[in-house]
Amino acid sequence: MAEKTTTKDPNHTKASNAKLNSLRAAVLGANDGVVSVSSIILGVAGATDSRNAILAAGIAGLAAGALSMAVGEYVSVSSQRDTEHAFITTEKWRLKHHPEEEFEDLAATFQAKGLSAETAHQVAKELTEHDVIKAHLDAEFGIDEEDLSSPTAAALSSFLAFTAGGLVPLIATLAAPSHTSRIVATVVAVLVALALTGFISGTVSRAPRFRVVARVVIGGAIAMLITFGIGHLFGRITG
Repeated sequence: MAEKTTTKDPNHTKASNAKLNSLRAAVLGANDGVVSVSSIILGVAGATDSRNAILAAGIAGLAAGALSMAVGEYVSVSSQRDTEHAFITTEKWRLKHHPEEEFEDLAATFQAKGLSAETAHQVAKELTEHDVIKAHLDAEFGIDEEDLSSPTAAALSSFLAFTAGGLVPLIATLAAPSHTSRIVATVVAVLVALALTGFISGTVSRAPRFRVVARVVIGGAIAMLITFGIGHLFGRITG
């Protein structure tokens, strides 16, 4: 009976990696929203028991953080895309004016990855005959001209992820009837949300889930404790 063999589709692998990276970025964005907004809320709650002041600070922190994340991601991905376009333009010029040298560079790239000189040249020849610019961009720069990152999509994703995370402590604060219960509800909701984002992050990255959850929860708890302490100290000084 013939042994069944399988081959991996490189396009499928790239698509899967892109989805995993997007999910990881979304989880991290949500985690930032949870920690940032909860820290602001508890910092103000430590200084005053005014519900309006706490909510105003939380809403302002949510809006500022989400917009900051979106703008930062847009600028970052735009810079990356500009760099990729520059690589593409340069590579097309070199392929037009120096095709032989570029072919040797492509073969050398495959040799550097462990192929013999003969195999590397054969692979370079076959890929060049199929799609010369795609072969060079993928092998030398890891770029797909037809699948460049979108600054707008990245900005929107970061905005939504941060907002989703930031709404957790904000809703918990809104739902609680008293000052003490607002603090308790916010802390509990945040720790649960952090545990969830840590679990998802560990699953996506295939890291030990307990270690990731513990790291995220402890980090968030420390951030909330410090900001609450600073707010409480400030309230006592100014009060």
